[in-house]
Amino acid sequence: MENLKALAYELRENVIDMIVEGKGGHTGGDMSVMEILTEIYFDQMNIAPETKDDPNRDKFIMSKGHSVEAYYAVLAAKGFFDIKDVIAQFSKFGSKFIGHPNNKLPGVEMNSGSLGHGLPISVGMALAGKMDERDYRVYTVMGDGELAEGSVWEGVMSAHQYKLDNLCAVVDRNRLQISGNTEDVMGQDDLHERFASFGWHVIDVKDGNDIDQLKEAFEEAKTVKEKPTVLIANTVKGKGSPVMENKAAWHHKVPTGEELVQIKEDLAKGKEAAIRG
Repeated sequence: MENLKALAYELRENVIDMIVEGKGGHTGGDMSVMEILTEIYFDQMNIAPETKDDPNRDKFIMSKGHSVEAYYAVLAAKGFFDIKDVIAQFSKFGSKFIGHPNNKLPGVEMNSGSLGHGLPISVGMALAGKMDERDYRVYTVMGDGELAEGSVWEGVMSAHQYKLDNLCAVVDRNRLQISGNTEDVMGQDDLHERFASFGWHVIDVKDGNDIDQLKEAFEEAKTVKEKPTVLIANTVKGKGSPVMENKAAWHHKVPTGEELVQIKEDLAKGKEAAIRG
């Protein structure tokens, strides 16, 4: 697991390089979601470049598609494309590595980032799996600010109605969105209670940036029958450097030269600490 913890920090470095080169990006949410994506892709999902078209592959939807830089970094590390190409081409004119996921890229199931759509489409994928008697699982990651979208809750109701135990959603609960604190923009109260009231199995991940806690939660989700599962992953926006952490201004921000030096230094220390275990 130490390897995955170190990998998460290495991928954060790739994200920073991407954003600096592309002159834009959703830095804060990239950093908060990194362990979640790393655990899903390297320890949970049955997916690889050579099986990307296998009908029995597990499916993933990056509903909070604005955090595409983290998604690209993980897909590149998984072997779907070369990270050097991503960094060099990100957000450039004519590039396929645009600012939201697009399914012209290998490994991307859905064009996403229009918030509120990821969960409903994941419900459809999970329902199709049941109807076709396939054993794949469907994963989706949503931002907590995204939960203000009504379509999310239509998907929540449908997933319970059809007993989709092959569906696992994750809320990246970093408590910040572009407009500020989520509770000031659109209060969410107790998300555990809210999802549970819709018939979901709810797992609270105290530290959503802890690979060990995430692994335990995802493994529990696989044992749940006849209901969907959601992980409420309590994360830190901008995780990895005090320069960025818990600051709404870093929702979409390119570091200055001085900030970049400090961020790179902090991420290197985080990676070293993870390697030491």
